This record gives sequence, C-alpha cells and structure tokens, in this order.
Amino acid sequence: MTKRNSQSDARTRLIETAERLFYAEGIRAVGIDRIIDEANVAKMTLYNHFKSKDDLVLAVLQYRDEQVNAQFEEAIGRHQANGAQPLDAFFLALSEWLNSPGFRGCSFINAAVELADSHHPGAKFAAQHKRAFREMLQRLIADAAGEKAAQMTAAISLLVEGAIVTTAVESASDAAEVAHQAAKDLLARSSRSKAEPAKTGHLKRKRVKAKG
Repeated sequence: MTKRNSQSDARTRLIETAERLFYAEGIRAVGIDRIIDEANVAKMTLYNHFKSKDDLVLAVLQYRDEQVNAQFEEAIGRHQANGAQPLDAFFLALSEWLNSPGFRGCSFINAAVELADSHHPGAKFAAQHKRAFREMLQRLIADAAGEKAAQMTAAISLLVEGAIVTTAVESASDAAEVAHQAAKDLLARSSRSKAEPAKTGHLKRKRVKAKG
C-alpha cells in the first residue's frame, strides 16, 4: 500500500468513526481522543488531516450529505420503478429512513442545534444541505403535480422536517405517513383554490350574456 493510499484510508476511518459517534452520542459529547482510539490512528495522523475538531465536524457533515443524497436517490428510484409517483416515492423513502434501526434524527439539525453558532462552518453547511434538500423536494412536487404546485414546497418542507423531529423525539412510527397525507391535502386544496376563480369568472360571463 502506498503512503498516499494509507493516508486516504486513515482519513476515511477518522471521518466514518466520527460520523458514527457524533450521530449516536452527539458532537460535544465525543472527544478527539475517543475518535482517535476507535479509528485506530495516531493523534498526529488526525491533525495531519484536520487542523481542529471543527474541521473534522465539517468533513463529517460533507460525508453525511453524500450518504443522504445517495440514500434518497436510490430509494426514490426504487419506489418509482415499482410504480409510485415522484412525491409518493419520496415519502416512502422518508418513511424507510425514519423507521430505520438506530435512527436518531437528522445529522444536520442535530449539528446546527449542538454547534449553536450560525457562523460555524458546520452550521453553514447544515443550512446549505437543508436548502438543497428542499430544492430536491421542489423538483419532485413539480414532477408530481406541476410547476404551480411547487409553490407549496415551503409548507411541505415544514411537514417533512416536522416528521423527522417528531420521529426522533417521540419515536412516532407513522410521522412520515401523516406528513404525506397532509402534503397531499395541501396540494389538493391548492389545486381547487386555483381552479375556482376561473370557474366563477366563467359563470359570470355566462350570466352577463344571458341578460343581454
């Protein structure tokens, strides 16, 4: 094994170990020495790759971002291949994640709360992840119900985030299903409200014509 590969393997072990420990126990609760010990590397190896714990936290969140994106892409594609519509496939994927063993909430929400500093690189990346996740949801809503329906993305995104937090706090196994039904109700109501003015206008034109 070359020195470069060895360094790359050590960096990967550090990130994967830190990600596992941070998610299970919290960023603040897990110290550098614990990560070094469980990753089986020397302290100097860690500091060769990361100048500080904050740098490691950011690397862990970037790694987790890749995992989450791949996880949802795979699950949504699988459910669509089985006949689910785009938005339905998303909520099925969400339900799978929320009910997976060891689920302890969203790494990005957890990090933002623990870091308690919106200027921290990790907190900034967490916010960036949430924006990208919302954009993915917007595309799925547009694919499922049209571009106008995508105006409901902000509201549906709040339902999704609420389902994540509710599952983490209350161990609610049906949170994704409740959010899914509420999202469908919102889209249906939005569709009706957009259709009604046009219908009313049509009736008024008919009445005017009849009078004339």
